[in-house]
Amino acid sequence: MRRRALLILAILLAAGGAWGWHSLPPSVAIAVATTGPALRAVYATGSVEPVHWAKVGPAVRARITAVMVDEGQRVTEGQPMARLDDREALHRVEEADARARFAEDELARTRTLVTREVASRSALDRAESEARAVRAVADAARRRLDDYIVRAPSAGLVLRRDAEVGEVVDTPAALFWIGEPRPLRVTAEVDEEDIAQVREGQRALLRADAFPGQVLPATVGQITPKGDSTRKAYRVRLNLPEDTPLLIGMTVEANIVLHQSDNAVLVPPSAVRDGRVFVIRRERVEPRRVELGVQGARSVEVLRGLAPGEMVVLDPPAGLAAGQLVRLRS
Repeated sequence: MRRRALLILAILLAAGGAWGWHSLPPSVAIAVATTGPALRAVYATGSVEPVHWAKVGPAVRARITAVMVDEGQRVTEGQPMARLDDREALHRVEEADARARFAEDELARTRTLVTREVASRSALDRAESEARAVRAVADAARRRLDDYIVRAPSAGLVLRRDAEVGEVVDTPAALFWIGEPRPLRVTAEVDEEDIAQVREGQRALLRADAFPGQVLPATVGQITPKGDSTRKAYRVRLNLPEDTPLLIGMTVEANIVLHQSDNAVLVPPSAVRDGRVFVIRRERVEPRRVELGVQGARSVEVLRGLAPGEMVVLDPPAGLAAGQLVRLRS
């Protein structure tokens, strides 16, 4: 009888313990709504380049025989920068000149024969036509000699030189970059899904690996009207201030600012579920419908429905109801 009574007592204690465990309020983690800047931006990548610059390449395929300028040197328009091997071209000029001289001699003889009425007028016309044709060929061959000299298309500074004596270069090659080191700009690519939100004059924030931890300013200066259908992107020029530390050729990540609130109400993204937050009041929860603004990876802007300093539940457990008592997790 005693053993039976003890068994019944143990069952009652276990049931009471289980009931007590299930009746405990759920344990939740909380966060406090804070204020801070909220930024909505369009992301882009690009590179730094001068506003005024040009690539200089050869007009013909040939071997470089001389390089007359170096990086950092200032050049004038038309100044020779490199010379290409023109020996074969000179031979063609000599041959064309010889043909032209022969045709001109033939023309002179034909004129004499026409004067003596030995040759016909039509023979003179043919000789004149032949002489003009071969002289034109010779003049063109002589003008093409200038293609073997790479000249500066405009005045500027030699920003980069990729030419060495002995190299064989072709027309697509860029042997020199000429331009002015200031002012600078960023040429960036913006996805076609975002380009409709970008306007001239908008502020941009730049980051570069060369300056870790720094946010550098820029301004949208120009948007190319025609996009690239292959890359599905549009080219956007970002103007840089005169004192920018960025250098030509650096790559940057750009955030073109669309909207910024300096004193926005912010909560962690995990506090929002289905457009609601659960506010803690005297250890009880109050579901609150909120209107969201900028949504980032670390915080979400709450436009309406929440005040700074209010406590919200993080990762609200399923079934959490209005007025339910909760325990705050340390």
